Amino acid sequence: MNVQGSVRSEKTLKLAKMAMLVAISIVLVLLIHFPLFPSATFLEYDPADIPIFIGTFAFGPAAGVLLTVIVSVIQGTTVSASGQIWGILMHIAATGSFAIVAGSIYQRDKSRKSAVIALCVGVVVMSVVMCIANLIIIPIYSGMPREAVAAMTLPVILPFNLIKAGINAVVTFFLYKRISRFLHN
Repeated sequence: MNVQGSVRSEKTLKLAKMAMLVAISIVLVLLIHFPLFPSATFLEYDPADIPIFIGTFAFGPAAGVLLTVIVSVIQGTTVSASGQIWGILMHIAATGSFAIVAGSIYQRDKSRKSAVIALCVGVVVMSVVMCIANLIIIPIYSGMPREAVAAMTLPVILPFNLIKAGINAVVTFFLYKRISRFLHN
């Protein structure tokens, strides 16, 4: 096989692996989703970001953002359609911010220490972005007064996002090296 054919084959294989990560993400959110706080049932935990986090570490931050957008649109028009365009935008903002930050940190130094730092910084950034996004979008989407959303930020929204992103980051940490062998071969 010539060099051009080999490069095309590698790109096709990478796209197929990314498509597999998208499919796994959609199946995960379909099977596993539940509210963590009874006072805010719209804040549901789901493990759909785990394949995106893994893809971000394997293929870089740009691929992580691409995975995020594709998963968000599919998820937001099928399994989580009740969130409408707002749910799609929130997912892109949350997971996209994680992918950019954590993916960039991990891409510079692919060590266990760097992975831990990338995941921790990604969780914090994602949580802060979601606090801001919730303050902007929830009043538009639900009609809830911004003051009511602000009052929920520290006791509900921030802990929810830290817990959700934290669980997904920990699972990613333990799965990534095992799965990366498949993704890089």
